[in-house]
Amino acid sequence: MEQTKPKFAVGENWNYLSYGDDQKPNFNQDAHRGVVADWIQAAGGAVTAFDFTTKGILQATVEGELWRLKDSNGKPPGLIGIKPENAVTFIENHDTGSTQNHWPFPSDKVMQGYAYILTHPGTPTIFYDHFFDWGLKDEISKLTAIRSRNGINTKSSVNILASDVDLYMAGIDDKIIMKIGPKMDLGNLVPSNSQVAASGNDYAVWEKK
Repeated sequence: MEQTKPKFAVGENWNYLSYGDDQKPNFNQDAHRGVVADWIQAAGGAVTAFDFTTKGILQATVEGELWRLKDSNGKPPGLIGIKPENAVTFIENHDTGSTQNHWPFPSDKVMQGYAYILTHPGTPTIFYDHFFDWGLKDEISKLTAIRSRNGINTKSSVNILASDVDLYMAGIDDKIIMKIGPKMDLGNLVPSNSQVAASGNDYAVWEKK
């Protein structure tokens, strides 16, 4: 990094993620991202890293543990919660999914994952298989358009509105609101001046009118 000074560089530090077994984010879950953050700092702080913490927690949460998506400080629990400018978020890569399939995201809930990473800070990536082979191009493209239209970026702020077993909702930059999870009764969490910009199986994104 010091010798070449690239405009963008990403590295990989893939460690075991312990989820714990209680009903709140715990030390083990939060500690995982700390290892990656330390690795980034040891590399001079300029390199980005794949956010394995966000991937791991996301694929656990969509199976009915959406309370995990809020850390003890009320922020996202992955690397994006402490170093979003250094986090490259993803749902799948050539190791975790595809032909190697070492640590796959639940296939029927992939779009919930994209609804999360494409509306949250960090630098999100899209898996080739999902975009070109799974027939998700249109859904993913709607989410990327929302991100671009509202200027969501690595410095965007996240206001978590709900983090329960069956519902996660957050407002980003006071411009959009997103939700994942099967819960339909959202109470007054969506302001009247918002309209649905994208939706699908257990996810939705609203923009201000």
